[in-house]
Amino acid sequence: MAGIQQRSVRIVMNGVTGRMGYRQHLLRSILAIRNEGGLRLGDGTVVWPEPVLVGRNEAKLAAIAKDHELDHWTTDLDEALAAPDAEIYFDAQVTSRRAESVSKAIAAGLHVYTEKPTAENTEGALELARLAAAAGVKVGVVQDKLFLPGLRKLKRLVDGGFFGRILSVRGEFGYWVFEGDWQEAQRPSWNYRAEDGGGIIVDMFCHWRYVLEEIFAPVRSVQALAATHIPRRVDEQGRPYDATADDAAYGIFELDGGVVAQVNSSWTTRVFRDELVEFQVDGTEGSAVAGLRRCRVQHRSTTPKPVWNPDLAATEDFRAQWQEVPDNEEFDNGFKVQWELFLRHVVSGEEFPWDFLAGARGVQLAELGLRSAREGRRLDVPDLTL
Repeated sequence: MAGIQQRSVRIVMNGVTGRMGYRQHLLRSILAIRNEGGLRLGDGTVVWPEPVLVGRNEAKLAAIAKDHELDHWTTDLDEALAAPDAEIYFDAQVTSRRAESVSKAIAAGLHVYTEKPTAENTEGALELARLAAAAGVKVGVVQDKLFLPGLRKLKRLVDGGFFGRILSVRGEFGYWVFEGDWQEAQRPSWNYRAEDGGGIIVDMFCHWRYVLEEIFAPVRSVQALAATHIPRRVDEQGRPYDATADDAAYGIFELDGGVVAQVNSSWTTRVFRDELVEFQVDGTEGSAVAGLRRCRVQHRSTTPKPVWNPDLAATEDFRAQWQEVPDNEEFDNGFKVQWELFLRHVVSGEEFPWDFLAGARGVQLAELGLRSAREGRRLDVPDLTL
């Protein structure tokens, strides 16, 4: 279109043959931005993302590129990083391969946007932050749950003072992941092998760190119980293997201001709730239940007065006593929204608060959670600095 300046941004996307890398980051974020004609900046410039697909499986990469009419793909990460027009590196690989690849990208002078955990341990995550700071590259970590419609409504309630003094947060996350024998598992087998960076604490405590801190208050202590409820599973090739990582975690987190958060995370639970994740927040003035998309509230003035009587059948429809929080805005895909923020950060210098130090805080909470489970005690969560 005449008068519009287009700014191409070449993005090396590593791990796009995986479920998350393909569905959320390539298909529903980068390709969605392209389908909308690019990302328009305030000065009228249109940012046009040019993905370079990287992975280990040549056949899968070729098929994805063909399906979406993409020209650039390779199994050679070093080659992709060395391209003179490569500008951003994105990583959605398994955790055990992430730090090495991100370090290479930083050394090559690329800006980096990555999934979490950013590394296998806190020191490794901090080292990536130091390398990025020394190189002067821009970095970002995916914090997708902050952009879920249900949690954005919950944040709106907190900011508006709806709860009064917040007392507690109770989170339930999870679903049944099939063992892989009589039905195919919905998650890759490495998730259940500690030696490959698997485990639900490693996977989910990174999320709970930023959810709790961004919506409520900083996390000051953690006490966790980890379990491997299903000790034997079947992998993608039909071979039985021992599950060496935790598939369920039961955590208690103390937040600033005396708020107590309890979060259960499980790949071994059958869902009897409205959404796969729900948080109930109770405060002196009201309560809320927020999920992926919905958020319902009950104010102090409309709270009923239940009386415990186990000898009589329940006569109240407790769910019907809650009020739906309206959308009040249009919610786009959360991964896409954050990609747009990071592209703006790289191209025009707009703020992007979720850097590698934020990623390290998530890794820290996971590491402390695993240690708490091993030692059977509550641990303080110290502040992190570079």
